[in-house]
Amino acid sequence: MPNRARLIRSVIPVFCLALALAAGWSASAQDGERGPSPAVAIAADLASGPAGTTRLTITLSKRVEARAFVMERPDRAVIDLPEVNFQLDAESGRRREGLVQSFRYGLFAPGRSRIVVDLAGPASVGRIETATRARDGAVILTVPFQRLDRDAFRKAASASDPAPAQAKAPAASEAGDLRPLIMVDAGHGGIDPGAIAVGGVFEKDIVFGFAQALKARLEANGRYRVRMTRDRDVFVPLAERVRLAREVKADLFVSIHADSISAAPQVRGATIYTGSEKATDSESAKLAERENKADAAAGADANEGPADIADILQELTLRETRGFSSGFARTLMGQLGPVMEMSTKPHREAGFKVLRSPDVPSVLVELGYLSSKRDLEMLQSAEWKESVTGSMAKAIDLFFTNRATLVRPVGPPRRSAAIAPVSP
Repeated sequence: MPNRARLIRSVIPVFCLALALAAGWSASAQDGERGPSPAVAIAADLASGPAGTTRLTITLSKRVEARAFVMERPDRAVIDLPEVNFQLDAESGRRREGLVQSFRYGLFAPGRSRIVVDLAGPASVGRIETATRARDGAVILTVPFQRLDRDAFRKAASASDPAPAQAKAPAASEAGDLRPLIMVDAGHGGIDPGAIAVGGVFEKDIVFGFAQALKARLEANGRYRVRMTRDRDVFVPLAERVRLAREVKADLFVSIHADSISAAPQVRGATIYTGSEKATDSESAKLAERENKADAAAGADANEGPADIADILQELTLRETRGFSSGFARTLMGQLGPVMEMSTKPHREAGFKVLRSPDVPSVLVELGYLSSKRDLEMLQSAEWKESVTGSMAKAIDLFFTNRATLVRPVGPPRRSAAIAPVSP
C-alpha cells in the first residue's frame, strides 16, 4: 500500500503537466491573435543544501525569463516573472525550509507574476537556472539562496528597484454624463491573498465576488457609473487604488474586505471604517497597520500615495471630504444593520492608506470575519450577498440624494453628484 501511494503521488504531477500543456496548446490554437498562453506552474519545492544554502524549484510547462531582487524590513526576496498560471497545491509556500520561512505567488500586474519569498535572515539570490526534464518536457526553474551578512544584504536591497508599473486607469466616461461615479475596491488580490480561512478560502476571492455583485447591483438601475480598482485576480498597490479613484474623479470610494482573528473565532460581524490620523481604538489601529502592509507583502515599496495633502488641497477640503465619508458610513450602518450582523462598534476610524484620498469620500467595509464559521458561511451565500448588496445600494441612493444640492466650497470643479430621480 505505501508503494502504491508513492506511485500515485509521483504520477499526479506528470498528469497535471500533461493537462497544462494540452490546455496551453489548445488556447494558443484558438486565441493565436492574443499571443501565446502563459506558462503553467504545477509544483514548487524547497530543499536545504550545504553551507547555508536553500533551493526553490518551480515546475513549469514552458520556459520563462525570471528576475530577482531582495528587500529589507522585512527581509525578503522577490522573483519577477512574465504572467504565470499558478496551479500549485494549497499548502505550497507555507512550510519553512532552511533560509526560506515561506513564500507566496500570484499575478502582480497585467502580464506579470511574482513570487515573494520571506527570508529567515539576510540572503542573496544566486543565478537562476532553467532546465528541461527529459522524461516529460517539463521546465524546472531553480532559484538558489545563500546566507549573507547584514551589511551586504542591506547594500543589495538598496540597489533594487521593485517599483511596479502603474495600473491603467479605468476608461473615462462619455462627456456630459453627470451620473455619480462609484469606485468599488476589492481588497487584496493577485500575490496578496489577504486573510485565509481555516479551509483555505482566500479573502481576496471572497471580496472580489462581493465587489462584482455590488457593481452589477448599482449598474442595474442606471443611476450610476461604476468602476473597480481591479477586474480580476491581480495585485494593485494601495496608493494606486487611491490614484485610480481620483483620476476618474470618483464621487464615492467603497473598499471591501473581510478580516480574520484566529485567536478569537467567536468574534463576528461587519464594521465600517473611515479615514483618520488617530484610530478610534487599538483594535482599529492594529487592523489598519496590517492592511497597510499589503504592499510590502507583495514585494512592493509601500509609498504613501497622495502625500503632503496640505500642499495640494486646503485643509477645509480634506475636512469636508471626511465629513461626507462619515455621513455615508452612518447611512450605510443604518441600512446594513437590519440585514446582517454588525460588530460591537460598527463605525470606527483608523489610518488606512486606501482611505487617504483628500477629495473622494471613502469608506472601508469589513464584511465579517473569515475566522468565524458563521460569518464565512454567510460570506459565501448567494442569498446573503444579494440582500447585503441591495442594502448597500439603498445607502448609496440616500447618500447622493442628500448631497444633490450641496456644492463644494473649495477645490477643483466637480460634478453635482446628484442621482437621477427614482422612477415610481
